[in-house]
Amino acid sequence: MKKLILSISLTVIVVCNSSFAQSKIKAIKAGKVIDVLSGTVLTNQIILIDSNMIIEIGSNIVIPKNAEIIDLSNATVLPGLMDCHTHLTFQPGDNYYEDIFRKTPIDYAMLAPTYAKRTLLAGFTMVRDVGADQLIDISLRNAINRGDIEGPRMLVSTFALGATGGHADLTGFNPNIDWKYNKDFTGVADGENEIRKRVRNNVKWGADWIKVSATAGVLSEEESAGASQYSLAELKVVVEEAHRWGRNVAAHAHGTEGIKLAIQAGVTSIEHGSLIDDEGIRMMKEKGVWLVADIYNDDYILAEFSKKGYPQKIIDKEKLIGRLQRENFQKAVKVGVKIAFGTDAGVYPHGWNGKQFFYMVKYGLTPMQAIQSATINAADLLDWKDKTGSITKGKLADIIAVEGNPLDDITILEHVKFVMKDGIVYKNEIKK
Repeated sequence: MKKLILSISLTVIVVCNSSFAQSKIKAIKAGKVIDVLSGTVLTNQIILIDSNMIIEIGSNIVIPKNAEIIDLSNATVLPGLMDCHTHLTFQPGDNYYEDIFRKTPIDYAMLAPTYAKRTLLAGFTMVRDVGADQLIDISLRNAINRGDIEGPRMLVSTFALGATGGHADLTGFNPNIDWKYNKDFTGVADGENEIRKRVRNNVKWGADWIKVSATAGVLSEEESAGASQYSLAELKVVVEEAHRWGRNVAAHAHGTEGIKLAIQAGVTSIEHGSLIDDEGIRMMKEKGVWLVADIYNDDYILAEFSKKGYPQKIIDKEKLIGRLQRENFQKAVKVGVKIAFGTDAGVYPHGWNGKQFFYMVKYGLTPMQAIQSATINAADLLDWKDKTGSITKGKLADIIAVEGNPLDDITILEHVKFVMKDGIVYKNEIKK
């Protein structure tokens, strides 16, 4: 009997030792760490990681003997970046009409993993994807979560809700064209009952967020970019029904009136916010509504979209909207509206997300504030602040690094050299 007990005990010890060996600690030696919580830079830090979690950070940490050491002593280390407005299932091809008429959902689904990987390797370890057709975003998110493909952590919204003939609908074409997609497999909804059903469908299909088009848009063929497309009563139903199912609402809103209606309805974030006025800015500040403004992509649209055959109507709208959006972003920053980083990636090539930092600094944010918008502020908007957004004990090991100091030159964030998500290193090009 004693021999049996001894044998069992030895087996337990061997199994425990084997399990300990398999859960090898990673230790990052960081020359500089940007502490987004305090807005300061820490030097000569050790970050200990067990599996996908940060378990210690400090300057006097003892590195365990079995730890895998990652030497980033010549780099600046930051939390993984977050983009709160992406479209990972889409990117414009060479011809506007070919994208619409010749490509099927399978074409887009084939390329989505490539876009996701580019985004991750650019240093963006988490995104909120705000609108996709055919539930491709659901499948992409789930494949990333399973580890089947490489990409950022995704929160998705499936079909964007919008009025018939509005920004979430396909307008400007012969009404006799028989579109091949299921007419009920859409976010187009008119009136309170249809809106409730669309919200419930999106939740049923797996949406983490609800996206609503409160106004017209730029890259669609309505007459105006800023006209309201839902009433206050309809927008309130969107928010009420989303909250019933534990979801928050992001409102696509360019126009002044539509922005204010969306704020009154209780949305969590205003996307774009191009034509917001002083009253709208005051309302956002008072109600704590987030502004997610894509202030880089104007450059790309004006430089490239005519070559891709986009209608002149769209180009003309962008010429008006882009300049005003940047001016109003600057006003919102001065008043202290909450800002989260969001680029509308998919309008321009995926992986270029970091280009927006330069414009955020140019139009009013300090470099630290711009970084915070894509880290702790983004995590706050997404309700993930307790899980990620800073390099803090007990949070997920989402960590990036760059060569140089982005507080001196924010464009350094366009060239991320090290990427870790969930404790797994996907890229390490830091010079030793």
